[in-house]
Amino acid sequence: MFEKKPKSYTDLLGKTNRIVEGTVIKGNVLSHADFRLDGSLVGNFQSEGKIVIGPTGSVKGDISCRNADIEGKFEGKIQVLEILNIKSKASIHGEVICGKLSVEPGAEFSATCVMKTASKATANDEQPKSEQAE
Repeated sequence: MFEKKPKSYTDLLGKTNRIVEGTVIKGNVLSHADFRLDGSLVGNFQSEGKIVIGPTGSVKGDISCRNADIEGKFEGKIQVLEILNIKSKASIHGEVICGKLSVEPGAEFSATCVMKTASKATANDEQPKSEQAE
């Protein structure tokens, strides 16, 4: 009579996956929902949501996500579509590509940084090649 339909991944975007302190993952992680990492990841991470790297968390690899808060350690390339928040105890080494960047005083930020907005990238892609050259 009352059947529950399984939730789609878009319904899960408000939910958070958690990897606790002391856990080590070696390999790639793909998540449609938000993710909190207090353990270690050696590999790449991709999400349509937000990643939070806690104070005891560390990532050595590439990250691609919508939003990110980093309080732990990160080494590699990170691409954030919207906002990257770097907390005061964070340590970032590598390459950063983001829409908006927030760095608290005290953070260790040793990376190249490119800030892109989705509207600028889209506008350039839509113009004919002859107009882009001008």
